[in-house]
Amino acid sequence: MFAVIETGGKQYRVAQGLVLKVEKLDGAVGDTLTFDRVLMVGAGAEVKVGRPYVEGATVTAELRALGRHPKIRIIKFRRRKHHQKQMGHRQHYAEIAITSIGAP
Repeated sequence: MFAVIETGGKQYRVAQGLVLKVEKLDGAVGDTLTFDRVLMVGAGAEVKVGRPYVEGATVTAELRALGRHPKIRIIKFRRRKHHQKQMGHRQHYAEIAITSIGAP
């Protein structure tokens, strides 16, 4: 069984036991999270698509870790102008493990 959930402005295809990194979520490590914004649920050839969400469908996950991705370097350079600017960015993430998918 699989599902497509929406969190952090992105869509993820999830299945039971899958571990993935999503945008930062509120909570502490070890908390149980419930995603009710389920766009699609499928089992084999049977697929249920929501408009926009599937009513009664939920995905339960465990929050395993909170962290930050590796630093991305941003360099702006203008030739012959003696101008150079450097910046960096580290995006926050939440690592979750999918524990169950509840279909209606």
